[in-house]
Amino acid sequence: MNALEYTPIAATAFAVPQFIPQILKLRGTDDAAGVSWSWAALTGVNNVAWLSYFILERYWTALVPSSSATFLAGTLAILLTCRGQAKLRPAILVGGWAAILVTAYLVAGRTGLGALLTAAFAVQVAPSLWTAYRTPHPTGISSGTWLLILGELSCWLTFGLYRSDPRLIALGITGVTASTLMLARIRQTRRLDTHAPSQLTVRCPSRGRARRLGSDRASGPRTPARAG
Repeated sequence: MNALEYTPIAATAFAVPQFIPQILKLRGTDDAAGVSWSWAALTGVNNVAWLSYFILERYWTALVPSSSATFLAGTLAILLTCRGQAKLRPAILVGGWAAILVTAYLVAGRTGLGALLTAAFAVQVAPSLWTAYRTPHPTGISSGTWLLILGELSCWLTFGLYRSDPRLIALGITGVTASTLMLARIRQTRRLDTHAPSQLTVRCPSRGRARRLGSDRASGPRTPARAG
């Protein structure tokens, strides 16, 4: 057997723990800034569809990462819901996308489902990019999760090229691009944090009050002391 046949196993190694860093960060910090509920929910829905596609195509080794992504993305969506991140309109859109996937399979079978899955990851990742780049300070995003997504989708791109599967190729290219953009946004946020002016509070004994030094150091002009 060609070594590239084992590429889905490598994807599994990246995919199984994929959402754990994001889940742990959310539980540990309660910081959901920049994390999209729609992304988590669509990831769960799309991976159910991919699971069905892999079964129909008999890509047995691909079932494990799809199952893991379905479960963990669903868990993340629930955690975000508990923190008030779920809204009615996005929920309706996610439900509508799920209905479209089911309809495509019922009407056109495996071909119809596969055609939609070609665009599924773009639909899935668009809310995460939108939220990350629209949020002024997206400190809640986990770089660990997006590094694992980058690793997994790189494997699927390789496997898709090997099997000449346009759906997996499209998935891989979209995933690698999206992951790179998300990691760039995370790095930008950290750089801004690093260069942000710190605030230091010192006490002036002679006046018995505190003065804050930092970004608001120059709150107004000072009156020079008069020698006398």
